[in-house]
Amino acid sequence: MTEQTNATTTSLLEDEAVQLTSELIRIDTTNTGEPDTTVGEREAAEFVAGKLREVGYEPTYVESGAAGRGNVFVRLAGADRGRGALLVHGHLDVVPADATEWSVHPFSGAVQDGYIWGRGAVDMKDMVGMTLAVARRFKRDGVVPPRDIVFAFLADEEAGGALGAQWLVNHRPDLFDGVTEAVGEVGGFSVTLAEGVRAYTIEVAEKGIAWMRLRVRGRAGHGSMIHEDNAVTKLAEAVTRLGNHQFPLVVTDSVRAFLDSVTELTGLEFGEEDLPGAVGKLGPLARVVGATLRDTANPTMLRAGYKANVIPSVAEAVVDCRVLPGREEAFERELDEILGPDVEREWISHLPAVETSFDGDLVEAMTAAVQAEDPGARTIPYMLSGGTDAKAIHTLGIRCFGFAPLRLPADLDFTALFHGVDERVPVDAVRFGARVLDRFLRSC
Repeated sequence: MTEQTNATTTSLLEDEAVQLTSELIRIDTTNTGEPDTTVGEREAAEFVAGKLREVGYEPTYVESGAAGRGNVFVRLAGADRGRGALLVHGHLDVVPADATEWSVHPFSGAVQDGYIWGRGAVDMKDMVGMTLAVARRFKRDGVVPPRDIVFAFLADEEAGGALGAQWLVNHRPDLFDGVTEAVGEVGGFSVTLAEGVRAYTIEVAEKGIAWMRLRVRGRAGHGSMIHEDNAVTKLAEAVTRLGNHQFPLVVTDSVRAFLDSVTELTGLEFGEEDLPGAVGKLGPLARVVGATLRDTANPTMLRAGYKANVIPSVAEAVVDCRVLPGREEAFERELDEILGPDVEREWISHLPAVETSFDGDLVEAMTAAVQAEDPGARTIPYMLSGGTDAKAIHTLGIRCFGFAPLRLPADLDFTALFHGVDERVPVDAVRFGARVLDRFLRSC
């Protein structure tokens, strides 16, 4: 392939990544967490399968656990079939959006003012669009990667993946045969740490997700009477204690590696005497990093009673717990101490933390691909405070990373766009990401 031809096909790749991202956003794949109101995953999966079929793939379409929860897999054979395969995965669903709050319609996929706008632009139809564009280019151009690549487009991530990645891991592990490493969200985006100092975060860990239901029982009665065994009062007191509790600071290996990298690049020190204060100097990134310094337990839902003058016998709350790697047993002991013996608790969803090390050939390939497009940049490891489909995928013994490469403007508060109003991604960032992903998958 001549240099001019390669430049032309690269430009086409970038254009297609932008177009596919926009088209995917226009497919409303809102996942409310309720089967009756979750929409669009089958349509999006069929769209992806059609685009793959156009260039010669034979996609496998699977509905995971319920009608309409569509997933698509294809495998591109590599030069060394004896090596472990690489999984490149992304989810098709998005969280709800209220159109009245947005500057543009959240499912318009508008390309304007240098951005692609809409729900999923950041989380994560940009990565799906880039992945799909690269997969199509490889098939059209006859590219043979160093090893097998499995491309997976999944359902239900925004509700924890029970009808997506978790179901697939439990019921169709054959789709992951031979896979030893995986890349997905949320990583690869650039952060400007100081003037002229740009780093790309690669996710190597994420906190565990433990959604918990609390239940308190009391004695039912008339609302006009003096009542000393009120379930609502006891629950409110327990929820207040938990919501106001600050769990201890714990610096895990992955967080320490991130902090050390930032110190090396900027000279900023992260002393134990005021670690949260030092992290606060990281600007918008502090929102994510600060949440990885300790466990959290945030009450999110309350339910009790059915009539104003009836004291109910049961009151319930839901708490969103996020637990650091290695902290689960200590976290549960602390929970019980805070809540006390009158509060029953049960897990609604309980997904463990994920952590790997920042080393190996795959990390070197990610770094080389980024630096080829952004000379002088660095890649650094970090922990995600939320969760991804890696929660399920890593249970198969697959080493998971977050790498959805984007070069971002220094003044863009990128982390605020996840699930936010006016979610959008820079067009140039998607074009950059498509080039980096193309380089990475040719050398992985």
